[in-house]
Amino acid sequence: MNDSAIANVGKLPLELPLNRRVCVAPMLDWTDRHCRYFLRQITQHAVLYSEMVTSQALIHGGRARFLAFDSSEHPVALQLGGSDPQQMALCAKIVEDYGYDEVNINVGCPSDRVQSGQFGACLMATPEIVADCVSAMQAVVDIPVTVKTRIGIDRQDDYEPLFNFIDTVSKAGCEIFIIHARKAWLDGLSPKENRDIPPLNYERVYQLKADFPQLEIIINGGICDWESSATHLKQVDGVMIGREAYSNPYSLITVDQNFYGKAPSTASRHEVLNSFIPYLESQLATGTPLGRMAKHTLGLFQGVPGARAWRRYLSDNMWKPGADISVITNAARLVQD
Repeated sequence: MNDSAIANVGKLPLELPLNRRVCVAPMLDWTDRHCRYFLRQITQHAVLYSEMVTSQALIHGGRARFLAFDSSEHPVALQLGGSDPQQMALCAKIVEDYGYDEVNINVGCPSDRVQSGQFGACLMATPEIVADCVSAMQAVVDIPVTVKTRIGIDRQDDYEPLFNFIDTVSKAGCEIFIIHARKAWLDGLSPKENRDIPPLNYERVYQLKADFPQLEIIINGGICDWESSATHLKQVDGVMIGREAYSNPYSLITVDQNFYGKAPSTASRHEVLNSFIPYLESQLATGTPLGRMAKHTLGLFQGVPGARAWRRYLSDNMWKPGADISVITNAARLVQD
């Protein structure tokens, strides 16, 4: 993303309850608690989303494993996968009790594993089930229950199925929808291919906002520069950034100024890294492998001389037994700021 400031973006209205003007998408194996803590060293105001956690895993697995987070991560939302209203309500309450600011229902993931569990994008075909989950969850929590979905599945090329889905689920009480502006093919495309091959249709998301002006609509999919984000915000309420925020995290350094009207950050990439080191040290002391945390910093120096050497040194050394902070400091010496 372009690091430069965007004229007039800071003048946009800032009335969203959880400041969802900019969000970082839930990404499996990526947006874990270590990643979110790292991103908080760059932006204080963008809403961060967890990896998806299934309702079954949350009920039957170790809750701390899935839910633990640092208080500095606020505002932070947890994404939940499931389709049983009672289980989803139980999990929503657990999520709220742990201190999350929002619980989000996954109605967008197209993987075979997710489909076999009867959740994810396949639920677009049964909006009544999603509505029942929303209703059950909202009955037991005070935090927002939101839905992340696609613009359609398989051969749904018309607008009507999407309109009906939003209409049905919003009548159950959901007021906030995150829309990935691509269809999902449930058969024939891998999850990775579903992130790139189905064409983007931003106009369809804009139409949703026009037809449901009372709802908060956040747009997602293929957004990789702040200028286009500002354009989207003329049509919808928020933007969600995914892979770009992960592969080039320092691009988020302008978010607080440009989208929340805050003072510009003067933190350099090296200063961001230095602010992350005390966290790394505290987690190493508990037995967390360095690689599990340091992998999220690989893109920090993107576009800076020495970035390739930084990535190579980290990749070669951060997973070695006994890897410690010296791996980070040695790698940092290879790159300019």
